[in-house]
Amino acid sequence: MLSAYRSNAELLAAAEFPGSGEELSALVWIDMLNPTAEEDRAVEEALGISIPSQDEMQEIELSSRLYAENGAEFLTMTALANLDSDEAVKTPITFILKRSALVTVRWSDPRPFTAYRMRAARQKEALSGSGEQVMMGLLEALVDRTADALERVGNEIDAISRAVFGNKARKVNKKTHDLQAVIEQLGRKSELLTMVQESLVSLGRLTAYHVALEQVSKPTPSARETKSMLKMIQRDAVSLGEHARGLIGRINFLLDATLGLINLEQNQIIKIFSVAAVVFLPPTLVASIYGMNFEFMPELAWPFGYPFALGLMVLSAVLPYLFFKRKGWL
Repeated sequence: MLSAYRSNAELLAAAEFPGSGEELSALVWIDMLNPTAEEDRAVEEALGISIPSQDEMQEIELSSRLYAENGAEFLTMTALANLDSDEAVKTPITFILKRSALVTVRWSDPRPFTAYRMRAARQKEALSGSGEQVMMGLLEALVDRTADALERVGNEIDAISRAVFGNKARKVNKKTHDLQAVIEQLGRKSELLTMVQESLVSLGRLTAYHVALEQVSKPTPSARETKSMLKMIQRDAVSLGEHARGLIGRINFLLDATLGLINLEQNQIIKIFSVAAVVFLPPTLVASIYGMNFEFMPELAWPFGYPFALGLMVLSAVLPYLFFKRKGWL
């Protein structure tokens, strides 16, 4: 799908993809979502550039993601979609700056793109005066969305921490089952945070590369303002990356603590079986003695032999139990 936008009194307005150079110069943003081959050719012929394919966008080499060609600047980053859930997916997004126009090539629809488009259509401060400003507005929206996701993950980790270290009154088997579910949750959070870190690193590299080109090609007051805004986006990305690393550290601690608690609970189960075996061992010994088929056993002819044997078995079971209880082994 191909969408075009122009700047109307510093507000973003939808436009038709033009067929003439005069109409083309008025565009500030050409958005290509899951582009077809025909749409690729139309944009390539209009701007004189080569649109990278999806496979080329997914390459991890820095030279394949950040480069200048035919007077255009190609900037590819790894963005995240479905950040509202633990089912986030990585998706490459390419920003192409050619003169005053921005071309975005993407194969998924992260929510920041929709949020920025709606905001830029009604707020002048949403940066929609040129293609470069549109790119900065989109990067800000991506950073804001990532910050919201990290805040949500942080709150969920707090809830998991309370679940791990609280509510000691649960049964052992129930608690062990709950802790195993906690490990699965922590695994999903860790995977999400790893993808967030990768996205923030790619965004930081993108802004650093663009700032370097700005210094070389356009040492003007507007370039200095752009550099300042990009530096701010870069600092936000770095701070969010540090926050993500901190959350990963908390997840690792909770994972170790959860595994330790599971081992403790399993050891408690083994201890219960061991104590039960020791408690019932003396009664078993008494029953075994009086179950032997010897002809001469004095207690067999004794009228109180049966209750004596039962009492002896009960006593031999109670005494070890009381001893273990006093020692605190139960």
